[in-house]
Amino acid sequence: MNRRARPIAAAAVCAKLLVGCTLAGTAASAHAQDIEPRAYSNAPVGVNFLVAGYAYSHGGLSLDPALPVTDARLQSSAALLAYARVLDLWGVSGKFDVIVPYASLSGSASYAGQPVQRSIHGLANSAVRLSANLVGAPALSLQEFAAYRQDLIVGVSVQLGIPASQYDPTRLLNIGTNRWSLKPEVGVSKAIGRWTIEGQAAVTFYGDNTDFFGGSKRSQEPLYALQGHVIHSFRSGIWAALDLTYFAGGRSTIDDVLKNDLQQNWRVGATLALPIDRRNSIKFAASSGVSARTGNNFDLLAVAWQYRWGGGI
Repeated sequence: MNRRARPIAAAAVCAKLLVGCTLAGTAASAHAQDIEPRAYSNAPVGVNFLVAGYAYSHGGLSLDPALPVTDARLQSSAALLAYARVLDLWGVSGKFDVIVPYASLSGSASYAGQPVQRSIHGLANSAVRLSANLVGAPALSLQEFAAYRQDLIVGVSVQLGIPASQYDPTRLLNIGTNRWSLKPEVGVSKAIGRWTIEGQAAVTFYGDNTDFFGGSKRSQEPLYALQGHVIHSFRSGIWAALDLTYFAGGRSTIDDVLKNDLQQNWRVGATLALPIDRRNSIKFAASSGVSARTGNNFDLLAVAWQYRWGGGI
């Protein structure tokens, strides 16, 4: 089990749940455990979004499955600030977003048979992402968007994970991972009346951490992820989603020694978006692990407030 990855996962999942689907819910994370409904929905060009969110998680979450840690008993929380803008990318709609999480972790575990405790807080890995809806979601002004009705959307995105975060190579438990990551993704969204069916496929590539615990070098194989969502939109502007995600791979190597930490995990979740007025909305999200080969199941609760402006709103 891994202790160091827990606040990062909480921050990442919170960010993706509350930033990506926030954009989808109004007009609309680095991590394979993301659950993100409505990530590729259309929105008016020029609209900006500011999101502030909070997530709490508990359980056997493993932020970094390569760590030789067992019997983890961890609690973590993460706050985030995010900004996004809808773009006109040569006639198709796109989105640029930046996510900055701040996380805390406390708890205990065993390392080499000895108890280890730590309480820590600081910045987690930030992320920037660019997405484009290649089919079915043209770039539209606010006036044009009023007549738009979704059918089939096919989109792509690429997210860059930035290691500008807390990290101490002399400690086993950290919030940051001290490495870059790159995550390309493709998504499909099909509207059927007030229902929307979605699917996403992604792979995350990791750079090496050349200053791992004890001066070691840590590498990790790509981590593959699939998501599925069933979403219902109500006339009031409220929408709700049931979510499922599966991720596999990510086996690690420390100083050329291959670890037995292959991930094969399932998670389920739900999201509820509530509009307050034209510019403000609140989103609630929850997810839980169903099964995990590495034992890193955890439960997550998250809430976020969103403010939007620009684009003629």
